[in-house]
Amino acid sequence: MPEPMPETGYTDTPKIPGSEWCVHDGRRPQPDVVMPPAEPGGPPADARVLFDGGDLSGFVGKDGGPAPWKVENGYAEVVPGSGDIFSKEKIGDAQLHLEWAAPVDDDGEGQGRGNSGVFLMSRYEIQVLDNYQNPTYPDGTCGAIYGQCPPRVNACRPPGAWQSYDIIWVAPRFSGGKLVSPARVTVIQNGVLIHHDQELIGPTAHKTVAEYEPHEPAEPLELQDHGDLVRFRNIWYRPLDGTGQR
Repeated sequence: MPEPMPETGYTDTPKIPGSEWCVHDGRRPQPDVVMPPAEPGGPPADARVLFDGGDLSGFVGKDGGPAPWKVENGYAEVVPGSGDIFSKEKIGDAQLHLEWAAPVDDDGEGQGRGNSGVFLMSRYEIQVLDNYQNPTYPDGTCGAIYGQCPPRVNACRPPGAWQSYDIIWVAPRFSGGKLVSPARVTVIQNGVLIHHDQELIGPTAHKTVAEYEPHEPAEPLELQDHGDLVRFRNIWYRPLDGTGQR
């Protein structure tokens, strides 16, 4: 952490409530310097890159072996029937970025078109779906916290276009086998805010409501094989509470 700069600021000002520091206190530690990405959406200097387009060595398949999805032209594509893939790194509170694209030649409707999912901690799904001029039930639409909360708006691009999710995730807390605080998530899709500090009622379930069950403070990121040729690229995260594990 950069050293404080006592020659700057003031020490004769009131203390900030709940803090040991005065207002404008130059003795306060300076923020760490993090180089931002050269291009929008790229990983900043302190990011942990899970997939950069080269290979899926940062992921495993459902059996713990190599991730079975196809990798070409800088993206990973679902191989239908091969199963979900899971990050080797375990992630807790985090800033997560990923990009995805729905297939162009998909003649399905509703949930049957460009379906996949981003499962935070392998439990809590942000829906991936081609909802460009393709309606479905609102809590299952693209960007929804599946089965719980629709996005504020439909920010989908046409199929084939690359789309982005920027997710701020706050994991649930448990103590003594009981829930202390629920998970919360903020999601920005294609630069548009679709969830703001939204509380989750529990893990993802289909046609029912699931209750929280205690789990570790950091768990793998899961990407879903729902049978459609969805593509992913540029996947990285920044731990926000020290729970990320290499």
